[in-house]
Amino acid sequence: MELTGKRVLAFVDQEFEDLEMWYPVLRLREAGAEVVVAGPEKDKTYMGKYGVPLTSEAKFEDVHARDFDALYVPGGWAPDKLRRYEPVLQLTKEFHEAQKPIAHICHAGWVLVSADICRGYTMTSTPGIKDDLINAGATWVDEEVVVDRHIVSGRRPPDLPAFMRAFIQLIGAQAKS
Repeated sequence: MELTGKRVLAFVDQEFEDLEMWYPVLRLREAGAEVVVAGPEKDKTYMGKYGVPLTSEAKFEDVHARDFDALYVPGGWAPDKLRRYEPVLQLTKEFHEAQKPIAHICHAGWVLVSADICRGYTMTSTPGIKDDLINAGATWVDEEVVVDRHIVSGRRPPDLPAFMRAFIQLIGAQAKS
C-alpha cells in the first residue's frame, strides 16, 4: 500500500461535513496510512452535520506535528470552531513550517486563514470563503482540486475523488524525497 508507515493527523469538532471527514479518513486508511483523529477532547464522539458520528482518539494538546507526515482539515461548520483553538493553529503552523502536506476542503480553509499561512499560495474552497482566502493573501481559483507546494485544497464533496488522489499522491511523494 502506497502510504504504509505514514501517519496523518485529522482535526475534528462538532458539525464537520460528514462526507468531507469520513471519505478522506477511509481513503487514507485504505492506502495504508494510520489516521489519528484529534479533537478538543479525547475519546469524545463528535457529530457530523448530517448525524454521522466520529470519536476522537486524541486531544489537540496531546499531539505533535513532528509525529505525523501530513495534516487533514475537514469542512463543514467544524472549521469555524477549530480556528478558535490555539493548539489547532499552532499545529497547523508547525506542519506548514515543516513543509508537510496539509489538505483542506470546503470551509476548512478558515483554519489556514487563522493560522496565517495562506499568503502566496493558490487555493480553492467553497465560494463562501473565497473572500476570506483572498484577504489572507491566497490566490483563489474555482477548480476541483489545487496543489500548491505542500498544500492541497478542494471545493466540496463532489470533488473528493480528485482531492484525495492529489493528497495521497503528495504524501507518497514526500515520503520519497
